[in-house]
Amino acid sequence: MQHVLIPLLAVGYAMAEPIQVLNLSFPDPAVIQTDQGYYAFATQSNNVRVPVARSDDFTSWTLLEGTDALPGPYPWWVQSDDAQVWAPDVIQRDDGRYVMYYCARSGQGTHRHCVGAATSSSIEGPYTPEEDAIACHSDEGGSIDPSGFLDEDGTRYVVYKIDGNSINSGGTRHPTPIMLQKLGSDAVTPDGDPVQILDRDDADGPLVEAPSLLKVDGTYYLSFSSNMYNTLAYDVSFATASSITGPYTKAQDPDAPLLVSGDGSDVGPLGGPGGADFLDDGTKMVFHAFRDGQSIDSGRGMWVVDISVGDGKITLQ
Repeated sequence: MQHVLIPLLAVGYAMAEPIQVLNLSFPDPAVIQTDQGYYAFATQSNNVRVPVARSDDFTSWTLLEGTDALPGPYPWWVQSDDAQVWAPDVIQRDDGRYVMYYCARSGQGTHRHCVGAATSSSIEGPYTPEEDAIACHSDEGGSIDPSGFLDEDGTRYVVYKIDGNSINSGGTRHPTPIMLQKLGSDAVTPDGDPVQILDRDDADGPLVEAPSLLKVDGTYYLSFSSNMYNTLAYDVSFATASSITGPYTKAQDPDAPLLVSGDGSDVGPLGGPGGADFLDDGTKMVFHAFRDGQSIDSGRGMWVVDISVGDGKITLQ
């Protein structure tokens, strides 16, 4: 989603702990606030490529059953019979149109994912894909998990992950860098080459992924997940920088990780929390976790939580 510069926040009423708001399959949620309410988009599930949920108050959410925000047809680079659309994110452009960043499986021989963009005059879609991909990095494992960002000077960016762990084998761990791509004013055309802003280290296991970018009081906050999404080791952490291009410094204990398995929620301990996304004003965050708190086999629902951001820290409220 699009995240903008905001002042240091004073939070009033806060959720005491994360709240499960969708007890159904809704992985990798991304959220946006519009004049029509709050909307969330997720990885393909519920028999559609891009499911959509809506809320008036951020705590009571409804899946828009049967709504597919990105039904196709897809552009030339997508394997249309098995697109595997993952981790969409939606921003609103200056002209009022909505832009969806998504990743889909390439049909160009590698079967790895690329990041693309699609536009719509309606928040619910349907979104029409742009002809060309924004990023592929096929030789490095593909590109996934895009998230849009609007900086204070009006410059637009998308952050995403190079999916190096998709080619891990024989104990070899490939880089999984988080990349920053500057975009033109149309929010879909790459402007220059992407810049690496983060990568995994030994503490992250095989990967870092699922980036979301926010700026508060001159500091950039980059949330990310580490370890494997289908395990209880999956988590949500963050890094900070004074420049959008970095260097980013990963927060350490006791400030991070923000969310790990075993943390409390209104329905019991979390399992495999990850795929977090900031609300534009920096007061709340959405993320997914195992519905039964134990295994991905139960599916991943959506939770929301209040946050406080400032002084180089993100704090759950």
